[in-house]
Amino acid sequence: MHSPDTATIRWAPFHPLVNKEMWEVLSGRALWTMLLILCPLVGYSFVQAVSLYSEASSAARESAALASGLSPLDGILVPTFGAFYVAVTLLFPFVAIRVLGREKESGALRLLVQLPYRASTLIASKIVAVAAAWAVATIPVISALVVWAVLDGHLYAAETINLLLGHLLYGLLIGAIALFAASVSESSATAAIITLAFTIGSWVLDFALAGQPGLLEWISRLSLTQTLRPFEQGLLSAGLVFGIVGTIGGFAGLATIWLHPGVALLAKLVRSLFCVAVAGGIVFLATQVRTSFDLTEDRRNSFPAADESALAMLREPLVITVRLAPEDPRYADLRRNVIAKLERTLANVSVRLAASGQSVIGSASEEAYGDVAYSYAGRSATSRSTSHREVLPLLYELAGMPVPAPIPGQDYPGYPLVANGQTALPWFFGVLPLLIGIFWWWSCRAPRVPQLFKDGGQS
Repeated sequence: MHSPDTATIRWAPFHPLVNKEMWEVLSGRALWTMLLILCPLVGYSFVQAVSLYSEASSAARESAALASGLSPLDGILVPTFGAFYVAVTLLFPFVAIRVLGREKESGALRLLVQLPYRASTLIASKIVAVAAAWAVATIPVISALVVWAVLDGHLYAAETINLLLGHLLYGLLIGAIALFAASVSESSATAAIITLAFTIGSWVLDFALAGQPGLLEWISRLSLTQTLRPFEQGLLSAGLVFGIVGTIGGFAGLATIWLHPGVALLAKLVRSLFCVAVAGGIVFLATQVRTSFDLTEDRRNSFPAADESALAMLREPLVITVRLAPEDPRYADLRRNVIAKLERTLANVSVRLAASGQSVIGSASEEAYGDVAYSYAGRSATSRSTSHREVLPLLYELAGMPVPAPIPGQDYPGYPLVANGQTALPWFFGVLPLLIGIFWWWSCRAPRVPQLFKDGGQS
């Protein structure tokens, strides 16, 4: 075996390596088994979502106010993609681990590293194969969107593509973790345990630290599950995308460091520390990026356009002091309806939790509990409302500005639809699994032997 000199410049065409990795992942049983499981899983979620959406639409037929609350993003897309999220969390690691784990178990990795490719190139080709596997796994979800469109359902392109982008980044993140786990493990079973420790550990992190302030809140943001929530809310956050890409690069870098079996353990540990430091720096920088875009059709993450124009003229720092316990549902409402939108609109907003460290039960008896104080330009006002319709006039009064007139014609109409989702059951439970099974059988068939070889070369 050659000495692992990673500084040596080696070059070879990239596409044969990618073709090999693509064939490896597409010919494996893990991907097709996951696809067969996804069909009924996604199909049942889609049918249930359509059923509930139809019930709500029936009640909203005669009321424009109720109809405006019906969004396909919340009613159809997020529940349908939720089944896909569960499958990617629990099943996709086995697909990604196979890309590297099989070569380690069979000893083929020792031959692979002798090829004229850098270790980083080998991992890059495996990341491409993982991305291709994720794209194949989306077939049931994409077919659900097509069925929804056939049922005359409404799809808003920007929020749909944004949701797909979020799941793509999440899938690549799971794939990068799986590759790292496979590179440090000697068996695929151990790699699966390590990967599931990351994914299931994220769920535990979510439940244990939900609503906690300060450092605990920051730690809870490291949960993998948190990466999808802004996309499900229709937000495209530049900082979040930057952070996820940096994290994927960090795990890919660690997989590269631990790939070569001939590198000394101490050298791997030193390089790993450097890689973790660089990735941590990128994630920290990403948390400082506040740019985000509201891609929802109903602009749920933004104030009305007239208010946004007026708030853009506020230049002084705004300090918000909240006397609510973090786990209080009113704090969640205030954060979603007012604070998050102000942070996206104003350049300088500071939020202080005066009741941090206290519980709802222990603080509810205090007279000032529930007050939210707004301080701007040396003036202050207090409110208990969690709605922007009452808070924004308060801010205009503090700033000495008139309340802007609403711009007509910007109301979201909503898209109620009464449809029978049961008609899609044969597709998800019969036709699509059958087509996938046929294509699986076709991809695994023995290659055709040319007639020339059958005849022993005699013509």
